[in-house]
Amino acid sequence: MSFKTADLYDQFETRVRVCDPLFRDFGGHRAFCGAAVTVKCFEDNTQIKSVLAEPGAARVLVADAGGSLRCAMLGDLIAASAVAQGWAGVILYGCVRDTDELAGMALGVKALAANPRKSQRRGEGQRDLPVTFAGVCFAPGDWVYADGDGILVAAARLHPAD
Repeated sequence: MSFKTADLYDQFETRVRVCDPLFRDFGGHRAFCGAAVTVKCFEDNTQIKSVLAEPGAARVLVADAGGSLRCAMLGDLIAASAVAQGWAGVILYGCVRDTDELAGMALGVKALAANPRKSQRRGEGQRDLPVTFAGVCFAPGDWVYADGDGILVAAARLHPAD
């Protein structure tokens, strides 16, 4: 599906929320969209790994990692699982690692920064609840549109199904 967030904003200004411009592109796809699946976790990527191992159905994982810059919550192995499972992308309020590998994958990845330190796995975190970061609340099932201009969030799909 081809779209531009700037054009979607112009067309649906009153129906979209715009994320603060905090994110960098790390994945092989700069533009991606899909229904949101949400996760809240802090320096423990157990939930991220678990969700991205499930069939993605072209959805987008929106992960609130508390904005931590101390460790990476997504790397090449988990991202490869996401690609194999058909996820469209990941928006991560936290860090990634293995950036050269991520850049070559058929996956959109927006995150705050890169950090070589891995996270812990303590089995903590929650899923399928509203999460708020970058000035926007993301609810499970919201539609997320991301490209080089930024990230838009809407309560429903803004474009016709392909």
